[in-house]
Formats: sequence, structure tokens, C-alpha cells
Amino acid sequence: MGTSGGGMIGIQEVSLLRTQLQELDFDVSPTESVDQLTALEELKASCAAAQASAVMNLNVKRRAEHRAQGLPENKVGMGVASEVGLAARVSPSRGSRMLGFARALVDEMPHTMAALRSGLLSEWRATILVRETAYLDLTDRQAIDAELCRDPAALHGIGDKRLEARAKALAYELDPHAVVARVGKAEKDRRVTSRPAPDCMASVTALLPVAKGVGVIAALRRAADLHTAEGDGRSRDQIMADVLFERVTGCTAVDGPPVTVNLVLSDSALMGKTNGAAHVQDYGPIPAEIARQLIATAAGRDTELALRRLYARPATGALVAMESVARTFPKALALLIQLRDQTCRTPFCDAPIRHIDHIEPHARGGPTTDKNGQGLCESCNHAKQAPGWHSESKSPGGGRHTVTVTTPTGHRHTSVAPAVSVRSSTRTMPSASRVETHLYELVAA
Repeated sequence: MGTSGGGMIGIQEVSLLRTQLQELDFDVSPTESVDQLTALEELKASCAAAQASAVMNLNVKRRAEHRAQGLPENKVGMGVASEVGLAARVSPSRGSRMLGFARALVDEMPHTMAALRSGLLSEWRATILVRETAYLDLTDRQAIDAELCRDPAALHGIGDKRLEARAKALAYELDPHAVVARVGKAEKDRRVTSRPAPDCMASVTALLPVAKGVGVIAALRRAADLHTAEGDGRSRDQIMADVLFERVTGCTAVDGPPVTVNLVLSDSALMGKTNGAAHVQDYGPIPAEIARQLIATAAGRDTELALRRLYARPATGALVAMESVARTFPKALALLIQLRDQTCRTPFCDAPIRHIDHIEPHARGGPTTDKNGQGLCESCNHAKQAPGWHSESKSPGGGRHTVTVTTPTGHRHTSVAPAVSVRSSTRTMPSASRVETHLYELVAA
């Protein structure tokens, strides 16, 4: 696709610009370096505006196709956010936010879009304006859009916090009832989430109404003050973290919870012969030494433990089979797939697995096997059911499980199951005759 009529440029010219940027001369004076920074920042903003236009064009065309195909209105647009995410190499959740951002700019906020396209407004600041006006009706949203972005000079020198404050103040002036309603709706979104953190730590976050959130912190601080007054040698932060754990689980911080330890590690790592990585379900990789400490701690309690043997190919790390202690085969098969895939198999999506589903649909004769199964988050499992989506699986030469997703435009995206650690006790590669190596999943009953 080259240059089209009317002076419009195509994808080849965009690719050429990217190539030219790689050849930009940075051996220049400090003054020219500053000018380069400004020009590149403005270019980034212009690219964000162009990307929003591309997203909206895809959305409009895909929704028109769905209506022409006779899909129910609640199915129109299904899969577009996932298509956007794959194209932009981000998660489907991020693709959904990109779609909402594009819809607001293109359809409802022309002055913000113009400022972004000209490079006067960064993508993040445009996101602030979209976010802070999302709950207003169209008339009020466009009034704020005009007030803040119609005059380019008004954006000069304004910071993120000041822009956000001005948008919030204008929103409250125009529709105070909508602001109050937004607060009420936000309370319904209260939740607790967990994310892996560096050094075998986890970040547990609670989103609460302000009074409850402040109340939690105040209670933990009072507890820390009491322990400190009694001569506790722990730091204030350590005491607050331990008290939070104790009050939520009902267990002491020293002993820890009656944890179900679900982790996968090789037999040599379990026996202390190697120091590879173990995999903790719903967390990720941890050092083998830490895994052995978890096992020793669990074994020291009055806890019933079971070992489930897994099999992996040493040359590729492909998880290929499992000795099941489950009563029914489907449950064991689902667990094998979950252990193999670890997170949602859609490229760029790291969401937790919620569904184990067929790659080739069962209705079209797809078998219920590990090769034809994959772990997906709920959103991705629904997206692949949209018209024009197709998936196929391969395990080339006994290698790791591979899924190729084809979107309605014919673009193909490949996902490869992560390798599990099967390092032997020596640095040499396993012999070709050694087809399988043992791993173990420790399960606390």
C-alpha cells in the first residue's frame, strides 16, 4: 500500500519514517539534542492520535460487518478489543482501553484530538481528559474539551496534576450530581488484587472507599504503635505487614497460614542437586532454594502432603504428561494444561487462566486432549468466538505446545507455552536416549 490520492500516505511511508528515525544523528550539540527531544515527543503524540484514528476505523468497519452478518446487537463489536491488543502487542485489557480512548477522541472530543495530533498534548494528558470526563453526558464533555483544549496556548506549561484538577473542577461545576453518582458507582468496584513483586514477594492491593481505606491504615498503625511500645524489635512497616496477614488469615506471622503449596520443580531441584527455578501456581518462578524452604515449612506442620509426578522433555522443557491423583480424567487434564500454560495463552495477555477450552472447537470435531486444549482468561475465551477468528495448535518435533491465532484480517499471532525448568545436576545436555525427566508438583491436601 503506497501513497494514495490527495497526498495521503500509506503504511510504507510510515515504515520508512521508522527506518529514518533509526538513522537519526545524535552526535549533535546540546541545543540540537533538546530540539530533538521536543520534536520526538511531539511525534509520539501525533502517532498516538493517528493510532486512535486507526483503532476507530477498525471498530466502525468491524461493527458494520457484524451487523451485515446478522449478529445480535449485544454481539456486535465482539473481539475488536482483542484484535486491537494483538495488533498493538499489548494485552486485550489494554486493547479495550485503547478502544475506549479512541472512541472518545474521534467521536466526542475534537479539540483534545487536535491538540494530540499537533503534538501539543501528550498521550497521557489526553488520557487524563478522557478519564475525567467519561461519566459526563456528551454536551458537558464537549464543553470541557473546548474549555481546556480549544486554545493551544492554554496548554503551555500546564502539568498533569493541574490539568486533572481543572478537568475535575469543571466537571463538578457542570454536573455535580454525576460526580456524586460516580463516587457511588466506584464503591461497587471495591476489590482485592495480588501481583508478583521482585525477590519472591507479592503485592496485595485493596481498592476501598476512602473511609474504609483510611480505617485499615489507621488500625494497622495503632497496632504497630502498641507492638513498638512493648519493645517489639521489628520495624513499623514489618509490624503493619505482619498484623495485616494475621488479621486476614487468623494465623500467626511466624508460622504462616495452613498454606496449600502448589509448586512445580524438577526432581534434582527437589533433592537439592541443582538450583534452577520452581514455578508457583498463580505467582510465577521462584528460586529452587526458596521452594525447598516452603516445602520444609509445610512438611513441618500437621499437614497432609501429596506429590504428583509430571513429565517433561529435557531438551525443550515441554510438559508432556502427568500422573494424576484426581478421580476423573478431565480434572487431571485441565490441571495439566493449566500447569503447562501458567497464564492466558493469548499473546501479550498475562491474565490468570479462568477457562480451559478447546483450540479446535469440540462442535467441529476437536478432541479433548492436551494438544487441543489451552488456558485462557474469560475475556480472551469469549473474543475467540467472534466471527473470523481461528486457532490451531502444533507441537513441532516434541517441542513446547504452540498455538497460532488468526484474526479476521488474516494476521497470525503465535503463542508458545513456557518452558519448565528441567536442568540436570550436571552442566551437560541430557542424552538423546533420555526421553523424559521427572518434575513434581507439591500439593497440600
